[in-house]
Amino acid sequence: MPSKTVKSTTAALTLALGLLASQPAFAETAVDGTRDSSSGSSQAFTFAAIGDIPYGAAEIAKFPSRVQDLNADKDLKFVAHVGDFKNGSSVCSDEYFSYIRDQFDTFSHPLVYTPGDNEWVDCHRTNNGAYNPLERLDKLREVFFNEPGKTLGATMPVKSQANLGLPEDVRFTQNRVAFSVLNIQGSNNSLLPWTGLGKTTATPEQLAEVEHRTDAVIAQIRQTFADARRSNDRAVVLMQQADMFDPSLLEAATADPAAVSGFRAIVRAIVEETNSFDAPVYLINGDSHVFAENQPLAAGSPWLDIYGSDAADNLQRITVDGASNAVDYVRFTVAANSAKGADVLSWEKVAFSQ
Repeated sequence: MPSKTVKSTTAALTLALGLLASQPAFAETAVDGTRDSSSGSSQAFTFAAIGDIPYGAAEIAKFPSRVQDLNADKDLKFVAHVGDFKNGSSVCSDEYFSYIRDQFDTFSHPLVYTPGDNEWVDCHRTNNGAYNPLERLDKLREVFFNEPGKTLGATMPVKSQANLGLPEDVRFTQNRVAFSVLNIQGSNNSLLPWTGLGKTTATPEQLAEVEHRTDAVIAQIRQTFADARRSNDRAVVLMQQADMFDPSLLEAATADPAAVSGFRAIVRAIVEETNSFDAPVYLINGDSHVFAENQPLAAGSPWLDIYGSDAADNLQRITVDGASNAVDYVRFTVAANSAKGADVLSWEKVAFSQ
């Protein structure tokens, strides 16, 4: 991505940030002009989340069956793929991107997809093809986000940050639950050096992309909560690839706080907004491949020291199974409109048929 593009989109972000506070919730529309679908519905509904799938030849062969299993779950309102549709040691080719897009097009439910680091951040690796990650990110946007404001699979309108150059960052509301899908990456949010291209430190272009994308992510988080408060929503659900609370990262971050420097501002924004929102907040992520359900920023958590953060007891994290563990999807149930508090959202793992 040329630096002039980053500068121009950063100017747009600055303007957008200035306008956020003056925009009433009812005026927010998707890129195609439609308003939130089903936001006034009082019925319970379900949605599914998957991530870090398919990994490797065996799982690629099974992926069409996985899609059909999700299609067969007729009650799903939508499916979310929280990134990494390839493993970290395979080539990031145009042909593979096209294959996955073809598979995504077979979803009969709306498919909300956010990129993972394996399909762009890590593509600098020699065994990935030694690509410039920014070029791969541009290609992902071209292939998977060619119609901003619409989901993949069956069409569902969403609010997109396409005007800032991030069509993958989207928001929508269903039955007074606000969903926000964010491009937040592993590899310390894409700050690790591109060693496959011979780099030992982050390049200026790399740093500019991280800054612009992070600013946009934080702006969307804050706008999601602002709208949720105005609409008296019952919960906020954030979705992303990066596991900012990966147990394997805790030791590294304890030894070197810079190991999570790319996440710190995002965590701070989530904590501030969670603590000013009088309802549950859920964070659904992939990245670490092992199902988990916990409150990573509850009082007494070691992550509070890592991030220099206040406690956020209302934040619940759910990590989906991935890679070799991707033998199931997580089905979430959103209770009918009368439910509040911890009763709004529940979840269970559902095994794939193969």
